Amino acid sequence: MIAIDTNILVRYFVGDDPKQFALAKRFIEEELSRENPGFVSLVALAELSWVLVRLYDQTHEVVLGILRKLLDSAQIVVEEARSVEAAMQLPHDEMGDALIHEVGRAKGCDFTITFDKKLARLDGIRRLA
Repeated sequence: MIAIDTNILVRYFVGDDPKQFALAKRFIEEELSRENPGFVSLVALAELSWVLVRLYDQTHEVVLGILRKLLDSAQIVVEEARSVEAAMQLPHDEMGDALIHEVGRAKGCDFTITFDKKLARLDGIRRLA
């Protein structure tokens, strides 16, 4: 298994640098396989989501579509895939927050604590005030 850095994923999905896009595309589509998959960590997913929204003005729906492609890929292993799936179902558009909550739930946490008023509206999340 080979860990994939966020910048490889950004180049692959955004394609804003033709040379790096070609390298990332070749690596992901030709060098990775079921037998030798790429590993996408939760950190990389959170960074990817943030970069796509904040730097490339992508919508939450676009981000969810990209995460779906990663989860469905035969040559990619996503860390805590079940938690990622659950986070994608939350009615919250900050994937990092959703991942924090769902991974915590998967690890047996009683609830998630936050200062974020919007996030605190969700079940299992409490606002520290």
